[in-house]
Amino acid sequence: MADHDDGELAGFRQAKDAFFRDGHDSPLTADQQRAFADLPYFNENPSLRVVVEPVPFDQPEDVELDLSTGEAAVYRRWARVRFEVEGAPAELTVFRDADGGEIFLPFKDATAAAGETYGAGRYLDVHEASDGRLLLNFNYAYNPYCAYNERWSCPLTPAENVLTVSIGAGEKRPIPQAADRRRGPLPARLRA
Repeated sequence: MADHDDGELAGFRQAKDAFFRDGHDSPLTADQQRAFADLPYFNENPSLRVVVEPVPFDQPEDVELDLSTGEAAVYRRWARVRFEVEGAPAELTVFRDADGGEIFLPFKDATAAAGETYGAGRYLDVHEASDGRLLLNFNYAYNPYCAYNERWSCPLTPAENVLTVSIGAGEKRPIPQAADRRRGPLPARLRA
């Protein structure tokens, strides 16, 4: 199953850093872009690249996921995936957009509680193979745009996708930029 080649992770991260720093669609404000160096990442962890069989729900249902701005967005609870992290079992719900198309996987793990990653959780782009299996490469886990400033509205990780294991891969908690420090602590709805 193809995804980013292991050797491409460094290039992927460099390109993402360049987009954050220079892109006109960057999630950063102009002040944040001027102060930006690069995103903090965990070292690559090949054991956190797993291929799983999704277990679709018998009755997929549309659910509302809370957004960082207080609204809600509709997603379809599509399937559960099971895997191991350093020998410990883990299980997540995979969502699809309301039309049943694009896959969406928000998650929060023990690194958030430890302050290593964004308190509201991270996202993972999931690759679906022609045989129906899914590739979860947590080395590409990323922060939602609302981690950088409040002008973005992002789905929050639902309780069913909060893991007790640590996923020490992908992006770490954003380093506050000088222009961002005056916001104070993370709002309570994003810390939960």
